Amino acid sequence: MSKNIFITMLILLAAANLSVAEEKDIGVTFDLSYHSKWLSKGAEGYGQQGAVFATVDLDFWDSGFGVQVIHRNATASGYVDKQRFDYRPYYKSIAFTDKPYQTNYMISTEYENYYGLDRNKAYTTWEWICSFSWPKLLPKGFTPTYIVHYEYPAVRNDIYHYSSMEGWVHRFKLDYDIEVSELPNPIKFSSEVAYTDGLGRADHDWSYATFGLSTKFSINENMTFSPGIYQQVTMDKSVCPRKDVTYCILSMKYQF
Repeated sequence: MSKNIFITMLILLAAANLSVAEEKDIGVTFDLSYHSKWLSKGAEGYGQQGAVFATVDLDFWDSGFGVQVIHRNATASGYVDKQRFDYRPYYKSIAFTDKPYQTNYMISTEYENYYGLDRNKAYTTWEWICSFSWPKLLPKGFTPTYIVHYEYPAVRNDIYHYSSMEGWVHRFKLDYDIEVSELPNPIKFSSEVAYTDGLGRADHDWSYATFGLSTKFSINENMTFSPGIYQQVTMDKSVCPRKDVTYCILSMKYQF
């Protein structure tokens, strides 16, 4: 019921902003990214294999409302049944603008569609994601962020319904922008620690920490390239069997 209410609100509020459409266009961003390994909330989505994600992001007239459609697939054979589309409507905004405690937030819901499998046989889930960041709270360059995920089965009477498909993940992040005169954009040092609360049969405990370095290069007015390298330290083997996982993410983004 809650997901239906959210989607209905999205449609109604987007319709209420139709008058803005005469002045502003719908923003379209296409993102193609390569992951040498895909770690989804600390867990290896495709084992030792890499992944390619293609994302289309529609921003409805700068209203704060939008929707993402994401296609995820592995870079090797053997994962055909794990190919999927994610459909993610969202709302993002800023509260307490220009205050020291300014809060940038996003609320979204996501439906995972494993299109190669029958819906009643797939591990299809709904997920709620809420993100809050405070860019002015700490000294310049530091940005703390809190992200909470709640995931549960999309088909409650599914014969493949396991308790492992339902649970929470709490992620606490701290990013720091390092200015380098030789580079057009800062190098972002990112750090994250997560508490997994039951999802994926995981223990209710601190599950992993991730550290990374990334930056962004402008190819032209509309296109950017973002490389990043990351190291995950696993504290709970029920989330990921490998203690140390090193991976890279290469992203090419084009904005219309």
